[in-house]
Amino acid sequence: MPQLVDSHCHLDFPDFKDDLDGVVGRAQAAGVSRFVTISTRVRRQADLIAIAERFPDIYCSVGTHPHHAHEELDIAATDLIARTSHPKVVAIGEAGLDYHYDNSPREAQEQGFRTHIMASRHSGLPLVIHSREADADMMRILRGETAAGAFKAVLHCFTGGRELAFEAIELGHYVSFTGILTFKKSDDLRAIAAALPADRILVETDSPYLAPGKFRGKRCEPAYVVETAKVLAETRGVSLEEISQQTTDNFFRLFSKVPRPADVAAA
Repeated sequence: MPQLVDSHCHLDFPDFKDDLDGVVGRAQAAGVSRFVTISTRVRRQADLIAIAERFPDIYCSVGTHPHHAHEELDIAATDLIARTSHPKVVAIGEAGLDYHYDNSPREAQEQGFRTHIMASRHSGLPLVIHSREADADMMRILRGETAAGAFKAVLHCFTGGRELAFEAIELGHYVSFTGILTFKKSDDLRAIAAALPADRILVETDSPYLAPGKFRGKRCEPAYVVETAKVLAETRGVSLEEISQQTTDNFFRLFSKVPRPADVAAA
């Protein structure tokens, strides 16, 4: 059975409250060996840590989603860094820019994003980036911040343009794909996924959102990462086993604080 990782899910969301054991069990049965449940509000970090402490295979991040940037601008990079001392906290974010909903003022989003970049740079942990309909500003910020000092990052749930994808790769970052890759109208996204270097791609669910085409309209869950991996493999002309190995190796290279399971060998 191919071994996969769900590099981005939201297991603390109410959608999973009454079914978390089942959700985790189904994912493990499908070959998912590690999960990272991603923070959207720093002040709710305790909820994520509780889940990560309950399940050996689950890890978490700390950060503020751009939707809530204006609510947590008082949280400094030093505070974020301090919160990474827990062994199960393996990443910073998600943070970034969302110009689709604009739930938070754009100035607040950028300010919060730069704070998270600083925390990533100084902690050495990868930054999980949310970028939606903000390609130009995202590239501007990433270029400037990388020039100020390197940091590791992944553009999660990638839906941007080809230029942003390759700019991120050139700056040393990764690109991650969700069930959106499986949608019928995602030809442009699949073309980008086919062209990216094999050592820079990841898969995720972003569950409970964005269930792959096979489960469209249903609650998404980590087990469904297999469906995204299948389409990514088809798109790139390789086997499911090969894409599973590639994306899993990439995950452990980026999220280096997460221990690799003994039964999941490196390529």
